[in-house]
Amino acid sequence: MEIYVVQPGDTVDLIAERTDTDVTSLIYTNQLEYPYRLAVGQNLLIAGGFAAGSPAETGAGAFHLPATPDRSARNPDRLHSSGYAYPFVSREVLEQTLPYLDELNIFSYGFTTDGNLIPPSIDENFMIDASLAADVVPALTLTPLGADGRFNNNLVTTLANDSSVQLRLLRQLAAVMAVKGYLALNIDFEYILPEDRDAFTTFVAKATRILNQLEYAVSVALAPKHADDQAGLLYEGMDYGGLGAAANRVLLMTYEWGYTYGPPMAVAPLDQVRRVVEYALTKIPADKIILGVPNYGYDWPLPYERGITKAETLGNVEAVERAILHGSEIQFDAAAMSPYFHYWQYGVRHEVWFEDVRSYAAKFSLVKEYGLRGIGVWQLMHFFRSGWELWNGI
Repeated sequence: MEIYVVQPGDTVDLIAERTDTDVTSLIYTNQLEYPYRLAVGQNLLIAGGFAAGSPAETGAGAFHLPATPDRSARNPDRLHSSGYAYPFVSREVLEQTLPYLDELNIFSYGFTTDGNLIPPSIDENFMIDASLAADVVPALTLTPLGADGRFNNNLVTTLANDSSVQLRLLRQLAAVMAVKGYLALNIDFEYILPEDRDAFTTFVAKATRILNQLEYAVSVALAPKHADDQAGLLYEGMDYGGLGAAANRVLLMTYEWGYTYGPPMAVAPLDQVRRVVEYALTKIPADKIILGVPNYGYDWPLPYERGITKAETLGNVEAVERAILHGSEIQFDAAAMSPYFHYWQYGVRHEVWFEDVRSYAAKFSLVKEYGLRGIGVWQLMHFFRSGWELWNGI
């Protein structure tokens, strides 16, 4: 596999000829839409051609889907791949993504202050069934979300410090997982108060011990911390060493440096991601660590005003299509290892940061460099074929 950066005057036919690849493969792998316009600076994955008989061109921009990737053949060193999805994910996106996954984290179940489990507002059974049919582990994601849809640290405090609430919740989790067919639990708690740090770690250890006895694996998501004494509500309640020992695996949430209400910047700048990984490795064995990878970008209207400006979330393919629409050249930040561009619309200048195959290649290389367990993608609501194909070839 190679990554090609689009130059002025390039067309898909010229690139296919220059890279000695099949033009149909180039279009399909990179999700190019007819009439196959390109943006200068766009990154394209140059993969091998399709096997005889698939896909056949049936008209302008329409192709049959290729055969499902061979799960037994990819990642021969058993790198793990997982990702989060909401129950309102489109079935098409889910079906396209599952062949690349080992585990699907279904987001999410909540709970009340007395330990009663709250299911998602949309039934998730179709996701569990699809996962099992694809030989993918369906994982129930547990979150302390309040009625307003935000993380509620009061719920965390109650659960972490009341053994009767813990027991009720764990019993209900075990029952729901058995009935529905879940095979793992993912604990995604954020904004844990510093005074609840040890109690939360103890709860995770208890959940792991009980659910492991029932043959369910347990993972826990960790805010992207880089020092023991890092200040901030996201970090102070996270005991990397304790949680790494308590759970079977951890997911580093190495994204959201650039976020909806923050200033324009890369969602997951590589220098910051590396910093978190290197800290995590001082506390947690490498083979327990899953590297979080973002599958989205943000579009900020400028000028940015703190507390006022709100960025629009968009998928990686959508971001490139926006650059093409506005005739923007895509730049690449060498420190963040992330693509970005600007455009004007209705008299307003915009700044867009997103992910492409070159930024993914840099993140995937960290997995190999540090011997991590694999990747966990937030989130799977948009399908990014070239990113998955790149991972598939590692």
